[in-house]
Amino acid sequence: MVSLRIRSETPDISAYPDLVVMMLGMRAQNLRGALTILRIGGPIDKAGANWPDGLLRYENRILFQIFPLHAGMRWYWRDLKSMEMWSRSDPHKTWWAKFIQNPEGTEFWHETYHMRGGMQGVYLNMRKSYGFSSFLPMAPTAGTIRSRLETESIAGRLPGTEQPDHRSS
Repeated sequence: MVSLRIRSETPDISAYPDLVVMMLGMRAQNLRGALTILRIGGPIDKAGANWPDGLLRYENRILFQIFPLHAGMRWYWRDLKSMEMWSRSDPHKTWWAKFIQNPEGTEFWHETYHMRGGMQGVYLNMRKSYGFSSFLPMAPTAGTIRSRLETESIAGRLPGTEQPDHRSS
């Protein structure tokens, strides 16, 4: 009998105490949606290849399901501030504004996982539960990622969300 050696490793993430992992996916509702997903792959690759400040790694074209087509990406960010700065700049800002107006036959989900605590998800036009929405109660989306995290009472644990201490000494 041949003995196989399994190599097991774990990352040392201590250099990135504010790490944020962003995952998102698009699922086609119809042929138009499948074409939208295929068309958007190139621009998403280009956005990652431009290495915006704070982006540590990008993994695009993750295939979740063949039919209906459901593809996504996972991006690793140094911190929430970097991810937010990128999301508020072009090309993401323009793409997002356009997408909100017309999702072109797709469903969309987005989840973030924060090293310092907190997780968040947004789901647009999802016909079927996915991720957090498959086991957590849902509410209408309001505000930014940071404002939602602050609302969830984790302010002070994420860099840049610290609240000033107004207590008198």
